Amino acid sequence: MTQVVVPVRYPLSEHSRRTLETAIAVADERDAALSVLHVDLYQSNQRVTQADLKHAVEATFGPLDRTRYAVRTGFLVEETILDEVATEDADVVVIGRKQAGRWRRMVRRITDEPDVAQYLGDQLDCHVVAAPRSG
Repeated sequence: MTQVVVPVRYPLSEHSRRTLETAIAVADERDAALSVLHVDLYQSNQRVTQADLKHAVEATFGPLDRTRYAVRTGFLVEETILDEVATEDADVVVIGRKQAGRWRRMVRRITDEPDVAQYLGDQLDCHVVAAPRSG
């Protein structure tokens, strides 16, 4: 089954809601399973649970079929997302436009590749979708 991973913030920001909306549409379009990921930074000491994340998503979008919720702890958001995407063997990763900018800056530090979606797709062997900006 096709696997879509979408990293989000908790509590859900407006950007995370738009990114989730895109990820849900991509998962529906591809008849895929959806994995909603939040990275709980060690240094923030936030302690978000899977139940917290699930309740926040379902409060906004209602119950979602074929959806799992994951909270991972790490020092670097981007590295933790990459680990999760590799572990899940994701076919598609949906990132927000705001997140794409952070990824672009990180990628430019290690390569001259200007297209972050292409770089991540090459590195992860999956398709990267950047959610559109709000209307």
